[in-house]
Amino acid sequence: MSDDKTAPLWTSRQAMAATGGMLLGDTDWTATGISIDTRTLEPGDLFVALKDVRDGHEFVGAAMEKGASACLVERGDSGVEPALQVKDVLDGLRMLGTAARDRSDAIRVAVTGSVGKTSVKEAVAAVFRAAGPAHWSVKSYNNHWGVPLTLARMPKQTERAVFEMGMNHAGEIRDLSSLVRPHVALITRIAPAHLENLGTIQAIADAKSEIFEGLEQDGVAIYPSDDPLAERLARHARHSCAAFMLDFGTGAAAAIRIEDFETGLDGSRGVANVLGVRAPFRLAATGEHWAWNAGAIFAAAAGAGLDARDVAEALSGVGAEAGRGRAIAIDLPGGGTFTLLDDAYNANPVSMAAAIAALGAAQPAAGGRRIAILGDMLELGPDENRLHAALADELVAAGADAVIACGRRMKHLHDALPNTVHTGYAQDAGEGLGQVKSIVKAGDVVLIKGSNGSGLHKIASVLVDGTAFGLTEA
Repeated sequence: MSDDKTAPLWTSRQAMAATGGMLLGDTDWTATGISIDTRTLEPGDLFVALKDVRDGHEFVGAAMEKGASACLVERGDSGVEPALQVKDVLDGLRMLGTAARDRSDAIRVAVTGSVGKTSVKEAVAAVFRAAGPAHWSVKSYNNHWGVPLTLARMPKQTERAVFEMGMNHAGEIRDLSSLVRPHVALITRIAPAHLENLGTIQAIADAKSEIFEGLEQDGVAIYPSDDPLAERLARHARHSCAAFMLDFGTGAAAAIRIEDFETGLDGSRGVANVLGVRAPFRLAATGEHWAWNAGAIFAAAAGAGLDARDVAEALSGVGAEAGRGRAIAIDLPGGGTFTLLDDAYNANPVSMAAAIAALGAAQPAAGGRRIAILGDMLELGPDENRLHAALADELVAAGADAVIACGRRMKHLHDALPNTVHTGYAQDAGEGLGQVKSIVKAGDVVLIKGSNGSGLHKIASVLVDGTAFGLTEA
């Protein structure tokens, strides 16, 4: 996404030159954006007929009806014009991304990590917007088509851009980083996510470190000093072409250090020490893990040439995105409210521990309790049963009064919890919602967290919009 949505992004001739494609029909069109989804397409967009779950060529007619300026296609027999025909649509999109990268003087920042990458990316984007024309990944567009799409959408006049990069297998981030060629490459944190595919936490660190391989010659490599695998990450950075290395954390030796951090349901505050410059800051987000995120944000901004005090000012309005730790007051039908900690977007053992710690730090209102609604953590490999059961100790330490475990894997947590914790078990999110409605009362603090595939985001959604209790129409 970018600040300016009205200026021409691509002319037909520019797109043809970038892709080596052939123009069909009208050869003089202008695109103000790029879309891969007719549901969100805006008039003037170039529609890219990607082949993913569905073949985008099935939707070129609908795209033109909604006002697309042209379509990027592989087949010229669709009867829809104007179009730009290429041998492979994904390759064509990558070529547009490469051309957008090369025509702009933007400072490009790439972000990856097992935990916090989307939250950090969103905050860095907010900081960049405050500093001038900016561009950033929307949602979690961080895969083999999301990154080239984000790159291809970048206007020439962009001053700073931030790209999120994700992966399931080794080699994926190497490809994305070589496409973006960032000036700043940041790893937020390493956690046991994708163990099913990569096998060990060390292999995960190696795969994430591929982000350093695409750095420009004068680039900045950034890694978390507090991570147990920090030295492994630093070793990868030293073997890249990075001209500078920055670490962030809470230790005295970190180049970017977070000091005096405090957090609660009303937000967080602290002091960032950036290469000796101290900058007090506030965040609307809650949770101790935001100290880690804040360090990454200040480090990325420093790599992009921004003053720490300007960064702190820009962060004052930044809160957690939906599903990423927002604290929300929810009305109850009988009167009163409870606080929802909506962290339902995704989960692995490290992010789950951070969310449980945030629940432990939260203070319920008079008569209220700490309640955790937890869903399966996916892609953990052969240790998944043990990793789910191990959450029991963290919940006890956080003072959880009640836990509803949702999903087959979470049954192992349910069985590991002591009798001192009120425990419920649900086979899925639908059954879990019924238990949430029966247990929650005014004054409670309720954490919801699980991997996307667990469906717990659906519970959070109906609680937030009021349909769970019939306070609004479904």
